[in-house]
Amino acid sequence: MQILGISSRINHPEYGKGVITNVTSKHYWVTFIESGLETIEIDSEFEIIEAADNDVDTISFAEVESSLVQILKRWSDVSEVVHIADKWKGGTLIMEPGDTNLKSNSLPIDTFFHKITMVRDRLRVMEQKINSSGLQEQEKIDLQQYITRCYGSLTSFNVLFKLKEQHFKGQKK
Repeated sequence: MQILGISSRINHPEYGKGVITNVTSKHYWVTFIESGLETIEIDSEFEIIEAADNDVDTISFAEVESSLVQILKRWSDVSEVVHIADKWKGGTLIMEPGDTNLKSNSLPIDTFFHKITMVRDRLRVMEQKINSSGLQEQEKIDLQQYITRCYGSLTSFNVLFKLKEQHFKGQKK
């Protein structure tokens, strides 16, 4: 029995036409035009449209998954999960006006923290859009500097973050 290599094209009786994208000892991973990614047994029935040499896939599924996660984080507006530091959970932010005749205002810290992290997420999306835009290089650099200064202005709120690696970082001096 011939083992097909990656990029071989086949026609499967159930799934239709597809391309082999990975080979294991017992299965082919095939991306089919109609049904997407399917795993079929190597000895299953199908027509070979075009056979490729028996290539070995040197990239693991974990590496592909990790790369995909990085791409999605970089190019989508999906945000990472950010937790508030335990000491602030359930707390309240109280804003007292300087004029004692005026009423103070309070806000759950969790709500305030959520708004701060949303500002950060939107700044990140803006950075991505600037980097992928057709602007001149100097214009991109100028806009990036403004965003970096915004991050710097938000460093006062780092005390709210549970994980240090999620802190705001401004311009290094």
